[in-house]
Amino acid sequence: MAVTPHSAKVDELIRRLDQATAAPDDAARCRNVKQVLVEIVASGEQFLDPALLEPSPDYYARRLIHRAPGDRYTVLAMVWDVGQGTPLHDHAGIWCVECVYRGKIRVTSFSVHGGDPEKDIVQFQREAVVMAGVGEAGALIPPFEYHMIENPTDQTAVTIHVYGGERRRDEVLPRLRAGRRRRLPPPVQGAVLPGLSRQAPRVARVPK
Repeated sequence: MAVTPHSAKVDELIRRLDQATAAPDDAARCRNVKQVLVEIVASGEQFLDPALLEPSPDYYARRLIHRAPGDRYTVLAMVWDVGQGTPLHDHAGIWCVECVYRGKIRVTSFSVHGGDPEKDIVQFQREAVVMAGVGEAGALIPPFEYHMIENPTDQTAVTIHVYGGERRRDEVLPRLRAGRRRRLPPPVQGAVLPGLSRQAPRVARVPK
């Protein structure tokens, strides 16, 4: 992913995130990052380059805004066209804070029961469903990170995501018999996982 030139507001965002992510633990980092995102987006300034905001017809789009030195954190813009979303997934042990920049998204969080999804077939239970609008943010701190994101509206949505490292891929948890799921093994070189492509996760259409 190529880095898009920064506006002054993006420079401010990065400066404040550098400070926010210096906290000593993930919970504090997420609190700080969430506050920064909410305050920056609440300014009302449209600070993301238009090139970051174009939807992709086949997949939700992921575009790099900033990668901190040493991969300490990364900032992505994600563009959700009408009906696009993710499968049930986690972030492979990386904390994340997500904030809506434009439009609305639906976030469904899940708890896990019956074992360890790293090695067992487990049951996921839906815990909460949130419709988030502009300036609203949430955090995902492992091990409480299983979720889906969808755009069920009739307008394109854009979100800003800050990850505690370089997010190379999601860990997709495909449905197995009787609604149970298991984590897929790491992909071999050149493989394409169900629900993912080499460039971006495949679209999961929201039921009508």
